[in-house]
Amino acid sequence: MENQTKDLTAIRREYCGVDFLRSQLSANPVQQFSNWFEQAREIRPDDVSSMTLATASASGMPSARIVLLKHYDEGGFCWYTDYESQKGQHIADNPQAELMFYWSSLERQVRIQGWVHKLDQASAKRYFNERPRSSQISAAASFQSQPIGSREELEGAVTQLQGRFANSEVLKPERWGGYCLVPSRFEFWQGREGRLHDRLVYTLTTNQWDIQRLQP
Repeated sequence: MENQTKDLTAIRREYCGVDFLRSQLSANPVQQFSNWFEQAREIRPDDVSSMTLATASASGMPSARIVLLKHYDEGGFCWYTDYESQKGQHIADNPQAELMFYWSSLERQVRIQGWVHKLDQASAKRYFNERPRSSQISAAASFQSQPIGSREELEGAVTQLQGRFANSEVLKPERWGGYCLVPSRFEFWQGREGRLHDRLVYTLTTNQWDIQRLQP
C-alpha cells in the first residue's frame, strides 16, 4: 500500500482567552493553581483533575499518560498507582517528572515540574479503602503494565478475588501506593488570539518563587 501523507493543516482552533497579566498572579503558584483549578471545576467538574504525567526511563526515553490528581497542597501534587508499573519503574530510576493540566473550555494549560517521592503506606491504605470496591478489586487483580494472555484471563483474576474477599474488606496490594511531586517550576499558559499566548513561569530559587513571562 502506497504511503499517503495525511494533511491536517486545515484543522485549526482559534483562541480568544482573556488577558493574563503578571499583575493578576498570586505570589504563590499553588494558590494560583488553585484559582484556575476551581474555575475549571465549575465548568467541567468530572474532568478537572485529569493530568498528563510525563516520566523518563534511566536512559532518557520519555513516556506520558493520563492519571488523576487526588490531592494537593503546599507539599506537592499526589496520585496513586502500581509501584511496579512503567511509570513506577521510571520514577524509581529517575525521580523527576512533569504534570500537565489542559482545560480546553478555558483555553488554559498548567505545567508542573519537580521531584517525586512515595507517599507513606498509611496514606495509601486510607485512600485505597475509600475507593469503590470494584476499583479495589481491579487494582489487586491487575499487575499494571505487565503482559497478559487475554481479557478473559484478567476477568478471571477479578472473579477469583471477588470470591476471596466476598465477606471481607479488599486488602491493598503492597505494590500499590501513592506518589507526590514536589514542584520546582510552574508554567501557566493562557491561549490568546492570533497565537500570541500568555505564558507566565514560577521557578523556585533559594526558597522563593521567581516569576518570568515567556514568549509564546
